[in-house]
Amino acid sequence: ATLLATRAPVVVCPAMHTEMWEQPAVTDNVATLAERGVVIIGPVDGHLAGGDTGAGRLAEPADVVDAVLGILAADGPVPAGDMAGLTVLITAGGTREPIGPVRYIGNRSTGKQGHALAVEAASRGAKVHCVTTRPDTAPDMVGVAVTPVETAEEMALAVADRAADADIVFMAAAVADFRPADIAPQKIKKAEGIPEIRLVPTTDILAELGRQRAGGQVLVGFAAETSDLRENAAAKLVAKGVDLIVAN
Repeated sequence: ATLLATRAPVVVCPAMHTEMWEQPAVTDNVATLAERGVVIIGPVDGHLAGGDTGAGRLAEPADVVDAVLGILAADGPVPAGDMAGLTVLITAGGTREPIGPVRYIGNRSTGKQGHALAVEAASRGAKVHCVTTRPDTAPDMVGVAVTPVETAEEMALAVADRAADADIVFMAAAVADFRPADIAPQKIKKAEGIPEIRLVPTTDILAELGRQRAGGQVLVGFAAETSDLRENAAAKLVAKGVDLIVAN
């Protein structure tokens, strides 16, 4: 009843097995809906729930969102999101600390969590800047300014340049705690024997932000733990001086 009574634009995103999608009754009804002004998004070709492939896969959520935003924009001004007017700084990915020109010390972070936060904040109206070590895994982040970095030191400098202007800072990046004190100018060869790599601490970006942030700024930290999750995350919350901690 609500659908029949609405005067708002209507969007339908069909998804079903290929055999169902190709049935004349379905194609005729979809054509009728389109003639009546209903916007049909998809389906697309791809893997289906039954394990086969073909036409009938639900359109990607990002494509649906883009299409809906386009419809709303054409229909009139899109209402400001609940983060409109806010400036958000987000870090993403794991830093890489070079041992030499070939090898580095790193971690398994893909950056996808930070990138997803950036996309979400931008979609809700925020002005977003993402400092990431993994631009290769980033989606098409519409409305997000991106600064690519590699090392903890590069990330510290990029964050320091932008943190003062941010209303919210999400430190989602997996920043190395240590880096090699010396970087070999050439590739270290196995024939040269087992190398001794002396490590020195990197800048604790989150702690620096906690000490220097302006009043009213919201600072969110992240804790990846292998044991005592709650205890370690709670200790980090206090030690770093952050407002929130995301623990996993």
